Amino acid sequence: MRNFVQANDFFASLKSTERVYLLVRHAERPHITAADADYGAHVGLTDAGRERAVALGKMFPLEGDAVYYSSPVGRCMDTAKCIAEGRALAGCCGESQGTGCAPGTSLPDITPLAVLGHLYVKDYPSYLDVLNERFYQNICSWIDSDDHPAFYPLHERAEEVRKFMLEKGTARFNIFATHDAWVVPTLVHFCKMHFTPQRWMNYLTGIAFVVNSDGFERVVPVTGMETGWLEF
Repeated sequence: MRNFVQANDFFASLKSTERVYLLVRHAERPHITAADADYGAHVGLTDAGRERAVALGKMFPLEGDAVYYSSPVGRCMDTAKCIAEGRALAGCCGESQGTGCAPGTSLPDITPLAVLGHLYVKDYPSYLDVLNERFYQNICSWIDSDDHPAFYPLHERAEEVRKFMLEKGTARFNIFATHDAWVVPTLVHFCKMHFTPQRWMNYLTGIAFVVNSDGFERVVPVTGMETGWLEF
């Protein structure tokens, strides 16, 4: 089983000819309670989460443009915005040209994509049942058995997620901000990682597909935190 690579080490290892497609969980949020009728849809980021997302953006190399896609959920959109802000603060505001920061240059747009909110969901009514009760246990059960009425077959869908990202990304750095429930199965498929409700993935953690100029691809589990794991 592979472990997560620290984001600063990952970015430092990149060659200038390599393109990155990063599927990443949003930054830290407050706890979602069982009484939340919207299943946390309107729960935003904590102040610490915003700060860490900005810090992650500062770790990106300045050379090369970036595009940002996000689940429409606010905490994912805000995570992508904070990462873009971090790149700007580090000196890279001209995202579309990969140039240095110019006075008055605006941050790049964050493009909401509905699919990033439900990457592996096949049947939404069944998924609502998962949201209603034992969410993490149900996710882990699906991953272990590759059989659940709410979700697509994991391994087939993970390959489709990868293909979608590589086709959608148009820049050197392509950031896809999403949710832990969709990063976890992608990590399971490509990195053979193992998760349980007691040992889950951390915020600002994800999976990077790195493609060089010859089309060779490598996969790296990456974290913008001290560790990619959460222990409960």
